[in-house]
Amino acid sequence: MPRLNRRNLLILASAGLAVQLTPALAQSAPLRLAFIPQENPDKLLGDIEIITTWLSSEIGLPVEGFVTIDHAAAVEALRNGDADISFMGAMPFVLAENEIGAIPLLSEIYRDAPSYTGRIFVRHDSGFKTPADLEGKDIAFADPISESGYMYPLSEFERAGLISAPSAAEDFLGRIFFAGGYQQAMQAMAEGLVDAAGASQYADLLLTPEQQSQVTWIAESDPIPSHVVIARPELDAELRARFVAAMMKLNQPEHQEKLRHLYGPDGYVETDPSVFDDVRDMARRYGLL
Repeated sequence: MPRLNRRNLLILASAGLAVQLTPALAQSAPLRLAFIPQENPDKLLGDIEIITTWLSSEIGLPVEGFVTIDHAAAVEALRNGDADISFMGAMPFVLAENEIGAIPLLSEIYRDAPSYTGRIFVRHDSGFKTPADLEGKDIAFADPISESGYMYPLSEFERAGLISAPSAAEDFLGRIFFAGGYQQAMQAMAEGLVDAAGASQYADLLLTPEQQSQVTWIAESDPIPSHVVIARPELDAELRARFVAAMMKLNQPEHQEKLRHLYGPDGYVETDPSVFDDVRDMARRYGLL
């Protein structure tokens, strides 16, 4: 896992020409979906094949999916027209909105709410009870532009008065790593490679049952808008509507079992851009907007 380089939190290449999907192309060109590696990429590849096959039958044209390296790569794929739609966190969406005018389509629902939290996880046997106990300790985060996998958990150190700003994190903590996803950060903590992990409140479910019994959390953030499904602005509006209609069918009892192939939410709702205002404020605090 690489050491954090704050000057390179987000590398987005200069804007290329986006390929506009015209109504004529909408009948033949594949709809391309970019997925971020929140969990084991091999499992995700199998899930992608299942869900894209189903979406193809619902929408009436080929649907393809691929896994990006991280959130920034998903944003870049949308910018370049290599992806039409992407599943990502609220913070990457806010950055994509700012950079390329990305459009939010759907928000995930977990436990009857379109929001969740970030947590600081530790092992039960570590003896750590509060963020203050992590002074000089190593921590793994999921991704440098992840809200629940970096920014909101890190903000708990600010709320506790342990750091004055995100840029001061290295003055209190030991080494800071980015593991590449929730599961990877949690696995590093569970296996003792680092002392703590910053990840989604549900990230412990990505561990084995034995590991789940060995970990706990010592701080929890304010609510964060759930992960969002977004589209590049050039994507044909009719095709966007067909995709949204198909995805909304996943809320129906006969289709709900397919949700486990899309990161496992309880369902989807059409999203409102205003719910991301707090995330936009967080992005400004971290110097990303």
